[in-house]
Amino acid sequence: MRVLVVGSGGREHALVWRLAQSPSVKALFAAPGNPGMARTARCVPIKGDAIEELLAFAETERIDLTVVGPELPLVLGIVDRFEAKGLAIFGPSQRAAALEGSKVFAKDLMAKHGIPTARFQTFQDATAARRFAREMGAPLVVKADGLAAGKGAIVCRTLEEADRAIALCLEERAFGKAGEQIVVEEFLSGEEASFFALTDGETGLFLGTAQDHKTVFDDDRGPNTGGMGAYSPAPVVDATVHDQVMKTIIRPTVRAMAAEGRPYRGVIYAGLMLTREGPKVLEYNCRFGDPEHQPIMMRLEDNPLPLLHAVARGERLPSSVSWRPEAAVCVVMASGGYPGEYETGKPISGIEAAEKVEGVTVFHAGTALRDGQLVTAGGRVLGVTAIGADIRAAIGRAYEAVGKICFDGMHFRKDIGKKALAHRGR
Repeated sequence: MRVLVVGSGGREHALVWRLAQSPSVKALFAAPGNPGMARTARCVPIKGDAIEELLAFAETERIDLTVVGPELPLVLGIVDRFEAKGLAIFGPSQRAAALEGSKVFAKDLMAKHGIPTARFQTFQDATAARRFAREMGAPLVVKADGLAAGKGAIVCRTLEEADRAIALCLEERAFGKAGEQIVVEEFLSGEEASFFALTDGETGLFLGTAQDHKTVFDDDRGPNTGGMGAYSPAPVVDATVHDQVMKTIIRPTVRAMAAEGRPYRGVIYAGLMLTREGPKVLEYNCRFGDPEHQPIMMRLEDNPLPLLHAVARGERLPSSVSWRPEAAVCVVMASGGYPGEYETGKPISGIEAAEKVEGVTVFHAGTALRDGQLVTAGGRVLGVTAIGADIRAAIGRAYEAVGKICFDGMHFRKDIGKKALAHRGR
């Protein structure tokens, strides 16, 4: 099978790394890819949102399956274009990708179909939004409607912070078109978890849990990022919670999307808050998480290729998949200054030594080759991922490997996985 992976980050490197292990893959391409992916795939210089170029490449190279990593091509309709040409592609249609592409659509869907989520209202007018914020009281959350690179959800501890967040979106247009509408919702208390499921449009197949570390500094301080690390499985999601999520969130979401005339085929990534009243949806994503996908791919025992191909072809999924019994941890190494301004082009050393640590794979996220030298080329640079007998062992291996890597200004959290240690059995 000839396979194309669209994207250039750590999530896509994890996909390429795992797909390269499949005996069914005869040729593997990444667009645009990165130096890490280039070790097992042919990288082609086509950006992930250049849909017509990607389509032409897939036709020319007779690609049997295209797997889309990032959300933007999905929201732009890449699946619709490929399917119109008879090409198999993994991911939801443009109308289905609104589940992530529009917070307003997702919240309205949940309210209409009884899927548990935070109390909310949507606004285009800043004065009305501030009025509702005062009715609700702080803390609360202000969310930009559209895609904002994981930074469009602002937790507001005070009404003054809420006023500022509302102004940022609706008056200062800090998020551009993505912030022309906002959601103002209640702040949910509990523990967060990421829950993944594949769906063929009718059924849902559980595909792992993880817990992400969103803020840039230890102890969940500082501004939100695209993710500073993750571990899998999430011990807070026990068998009872798993069954609740499948029953009250995943299956109802699949049915709701079908009922709305937007049948959903692909991965549903539900960002959850585990509250006293039960699991509630914080947000949906229409693609694999980053960095959550890296530890999940380390743990998945089954070959993912038949699963992705079945979804793309609209075929039925199996009832379950097999997992390795170990835990996995990913520590993101970022450029100094991220998620604000940062410099690129810093030479990177030590990856080869890091990957000699047992159970460790280093996934490239923001890297490039310049005159044969590996250098930084993004905010999140590497995802150092380790598998171990349990969370504690995986943490130890990941940080041992992190200690062998060096680039100027590098920053990483030192508490990835700490929450998991509080749960008995992990």
